[in-house]
Amino acid sequence: MTESLPVVHDERMESGPTRFKDLCLDALDVRAVAPFWAGALGLEVEYRDGDAVLRGPEEGQALWLNTVPDPKTTKDRVHLDLHTDSIETLVGLGATIAPVQDDADRWTVLLDPEGNELCGFVRERDPMPAYKAYEMVVDSADPVRIGQWWADVLGVELHHEDGKDWTWLESVPGFPMEGWVFGLVPEPKTVKNRLHWDVYGDVAELEASGATRLWDMPRWTVLADPEGNEFCVFPH
Repeated sequence: MTESLPVVHDERMESGPTRFKDLCLDALDVRAVAPFWAGALGLEVEYRDGDAVLRGPEEGQALWLNTVPDPKTTKDRVHLDLHTDSIETLVGLGATIAPVQDDADRWTVLLDPEGNELCGFVRERDPMPAYKAYEMVVDSADPVRIGQWWADVLGVELHHEDGKDWTWLESVPGFPMEGWVFGLVPEPKTVKNRLHWDVYGDVAELEASGATRLWDMPRWTVLADPEGNEFCVFPH
């Protein structure tokens, strides 16, 4: 009989660095918004007991659509920027062009079928990327402070240009987009974010870093970052 090898316990296998997992969007009518987001992002739809998940082939390319009873009441503090071959393509999928635009912007602000904001960036690319999410943008009271908090949590560098009122992250572990942006806004957060992100991580470590525990679920824990943005933490 051969001698059994000792069991090596490595805490890193249990905790590990915080890593992006996926996105979740609240919806009054999942079947009204699912076809739009599937087409706009280049994902496949799977309906699940009144909810839905949209998936792509690569890590992080997932958007969960969760049915909620409360309608959208204010501007979303988290939105997506999308690659598109034309604004008409997004309108054809079900978006509407927002009534107020800044002519100096390189993008067009649109609303999904339930009024959630998104920005379309027209690209002259051949071929267009299969997954069309370009950036995630988070409204912030202090983009440097909250951006640095997430940079530290995720183990990446915070980028910032002098004179600009936004910061951004690149090469976030598991994140399938080019940038994670924190932009300055004057208004405070007043309601739960309709679009939020999930991560793999250690709840105790995130709380020690400054996150606030909101509530516990059977498979995940809901936390808020230092500016109150909700995110769900799943064990590695």
